[in-house]
Amino acid sequence: MITPVAVNVHSSRPPRARPYMNIVKSMLTSFVLTLVAVLAPAGGVDAAAPVDPELRLLVKKAAQETDSFHDRFDGEVWLADMSRRLTTRVPEAGYRVELLKNVHYEANRAGLAPEVVLSVIDVESNFNQYAISSAGARGLMQVMPFWLKEIGQPGDSLFRLQTNLRLGCTILKYYLDKEKGNLYAALKRYNGTRERDYSLKVDKALRTRWFRQ
Repeated sequence: MITPVAVNVHSSRPPRARPYMNIVKSMLTSFVLTLVAVLAPAGGVDAAAPVDPELRLLVKKAAQETDSFHDRFDGEVWLADMSRRLTTRVPEAGYRVELLKNVHYEANRAGLAPEVVLSVIDVESNFNQYAISSAGARGLMQVMPFWLKEIGQPGDSLFRLQTNLRLGCTILKYYLDKEKGNLYAALKRYNGTRERDYSLKVDKALRTRWFRQ
């Protein structure tokens, strides 16, 4: 299973490498060659999609990235602000902060704005960690179950924060790159729908709820 990276937002020093990071890197490397069929959207995908060399390199690089908050003050401000906004959706404070830390980490690892990821989660699952769509997509970012077999982790769970966010962020960033930064087009590919409203819903959530101060 993908192990979360503990980030201490109260320290100005970068987090030290943990012994288990070697395990994380090893596990991530083991599925690099399989997490490359992301040419179809997360909500409804073709498991037989061809290997994409670009995505292979992207996931290899992901295994080496282990930091998120570089500035203690910025980290505290972001967490406090987003935690306040998320209170009505996620009442339990401890889980809420843990969720936000993992969103921030995985978004930055993938090269996405954390606020965009929060907006996608808002629309996809309404922050329900155990959401299941009619198509079978699971978790916060609504990732299809077949991905666990694709990455060689069939015993893992898409209801785990770290697993769901890692896969969802990697897939979304891949589409964003393919669409040359066009978030509207990337969101349509991520969701796998031709429904125009989906991208508009995410955009509205970003503009009205999860915008950066």
